[in-house]
Amino acid sequence: MVERTGQPQQAKQGPANQGRARPKAAERKPRRLGPRPLPLHLSVAMTTWLSSSVALPFLKAGWRLWRPELREAGAALQQSLRSVDADSFRRAVSRELAHRLDDFLAGVQAYRRHPYRRGDIEPKAVWRDGTTRLLDYRRPGAAGAPVLVVPSLINRGYILDLNERQSLMRYMADAGLRPFLVDWDRPGAVERTFTLTDYIAGRLDAAFDHVVDLTGARPILLGYCMGGLLALALAQRRRREVAGLALLATPWDFHADESGTLAAMPAVAHACSLAIEAAGELPVDIIQTLFAALDPYLSLRKFRNFARVDPSAPKAELFVALEDWLNDGTALPAAVARECLFGWYGANTPATGQWRVAGRAVDPARVDCPALVILPAQDRIVPPVSAEVLVNLLPKATALRPPLGHIGMIVSSGAERQAWQPLVKWLNLQQLKRKTPQGLRAKPLTLRAKGSAR
Repeated sequence: MVERTGQPQQAKQGPANQGRARPKAAERKPRRLGPRPLPLHLSVAMTTWLSSSVALPFLKAGWRLWRPELREAGAALQQSLRSVDADSFRRAVSRELAHRLDDFLAGVQAYRRHPYRRGDIEPKAVWRDGTTRLLDYRRPGAAGAPVLVVPSLINRGYILDLNERQSLMRYMADAGLRPFLVDWDRPGAVERTFTLTDYIAGRLDAAFDHVVDLTGARPILLGYCMGGLLALALAQRRRREVAGLALLATPWDFHADESGTLAAMPAVAHACSLAIEAAGELPVDIIQTLFAALDPYLSLRKFRNFARVDPSAPKAELFVALEDWLNDGTALPAAVARECLFGWYGANTPATGQWRVAGRAVDPARVDCPALVILPAQDRIVPPVSAEVLVNLLPKATALRPPLGHIGMIVSSGAERQAWQPLVKWLNLQQLKRKTPQGLRAKPLTLRAKGSAR
């Protein structure tokens, strides 16, 4: 009911709602849907653990289908089971399976109920085109090199600004650099028709121009994962205007390592093609399924562990923040999905010189600006051998090999010391080089994260 003044009347307190005020709309917390796709993770848990009960009779009878590396341990296990009461052992296995499943479900529920929310911490957008925005992380008075940061199209860019305590973007800004983050957001009606050329020669070109207009300086491009490929293609297009190129865990030779996603491609290609045709895009849950295939049991391990973590501990908040980002992926427009899945992964178009942007082949040899290639040694998403070739192809490349993982180089406890610090050192050196008087040479830079290979 609304009074004639236009102000809503207060709801009367009756027996059903006395002492229990309804939360305001802004205070209601959205329900978490992860880990995505939840049916897949539940199925893996059920199949993995419940199949153990089915295998018990075969194990005691003399299971012979061990993998070569497990054959000796398997024979010892069978020998030890001969003196064990069958019913007691079966009950013990059932208890352990129920315990593991309970732990996994408890971890999922603990994650979904956790009070952490990222909140509104984004800086202002200084440019927008469609769903693409340019976020400005500069500190007042900063005079360092402008850095245009390009994230992947698959995952949201805020992994680089996860929260106020774990943020590569803020770290660069605190070091005096002038960083700008491209936020792709989710494809809208226009973006659903895009190709990679539209993103690179259209949106990135325009964002690059805006950074030049705002700073009056040649920007350094920094690309992360798939964003590194986009940044590399842009660096070739704007090679006279780019001051440097930093590539973080960026693949190039997609057939250099035949494990993981590449090995699964023949089996999933047809299914992905059907999904793209039906939906006009590659849906998020299918993308998440492809990532899950790299380690099907990762979700089981990490949520079982999370069930035992104190919810108020900082590590719990970081876990939830990272999971929220992982579950906040975006669909790929149909044409982009085909270029990536069937071009990059299927035909290896970058390494074979067949990947074209705006009609021109992308060739790292033509990108002659200073380049830094960061190769996380423990990367399971982009195998280091896939990215390593860029060190040799880029004419002025420096390599850094931190002993971190693909995501760990951005958010782990060792990220700042082993990846961020040398990255910022390199970025600042590019600014120093531009200011070095002619005839003088800047002090050589040594980039070697502690524990990494030369």
